[in-house]
Amino acid sequence: MNRLLSNFARLCLLIPFLSSAAVAHAAEPALKIDASTRDRCLAVLRAGLHGEDFWPSIHAAEGLTLGGYGQEVRKFLEPKLKTEQDDQRRCGIARELVRAGDRKKSAVLLDILAGKDDRGHVHAAESLFKINEIGDGHSIRLGLATTENIRLRLMAAAALGRAGSPAAIEVLRETLPDKDPDIARLAGWVLGRIGDESDLTRLRKRLQTCDDKLARAFIEHSLAALGDEAGQQALRRNLTSDDGAVRTYAAVFAGDAGMTDVAPQLKRMLDDAEPDAAIRAAQTLLWLAAEK
Repeated sequence: MNRLLSNFARLCLLIPFLSSAAVAHAAEPALKIDASTRDRCLAVLRAGLHGEDFWPSIHAAEGLTLGGYGQEVRKFLEPKLKTEQDDQRRCGIARELVRAGDRKKSAVLLDILAGKDDRGHVHAAESLFKINEIGDGHSIRLGLATTENIRLRLMAAAALGRAGSPAAIEVLRETLPDKDPDIARLAGWVLGRIGDESDLTRLRKRLQTCDDKLARAFIEHSLAALGDEAGQQALRRNLTSDDGAVRTYAAVFAGDAGMTDVAPQLKRMLDDAEPDAAIRAAQTLLWLAAEK
């Protein structure tokens, strides 16, 4: 009984932070991984958490939390939040502390978003989207209304869209055809997480006119997360791309798409030359193997 309660409590903790695609797959049978694979995943994530590269360390924290090791993450990151001065990095730390169970740290993100220094605004809005938090909604709506910073507008739309605003999701849909591949990539990435079947046509259409390798990968992965077979086939190919960033994002979206069949590829990626790709592979293996 205690184990059942523990599993239920962990699920309640994780649900607010899952993408819509991941939630849709929550009822599927969990991936079975052996003890040696689990130990290897944990070794990769713990090495990444304590590594010198900041953002891979934050990604490793996410992977550990999704694997059920949130307390370990909080113990490591709490002291760093007290000393870190850079707003972008503070966003990453606060976000992962929230994801690990300390909801009060969402106030850090809301304060940065509302602050006069705009260096951390986009990171704050993106992090609020990822943890499904908008506070009283005032600052995030100001972000949505901006015409000077399109990335802030998109991340604000993401947060509001996840909170249930149809109008915000329409902003993402209207932006997807943008000629700038970086802008299209962001819009496509979010739609893959909070969009629906109606977005499949939009994403397929944008893919036809997208020549940028990374932007194409993001759109393919969003299609995969929404259940598109061609998108899932592309994701499988992207796991062995010669581009480390493409491999990294393919590993992340394999979890969103619930693609347990790529577990052998993810296991091989635990030794990837790109540290962040190995971290994301470990994260997805642990997530897919977690009891839902």
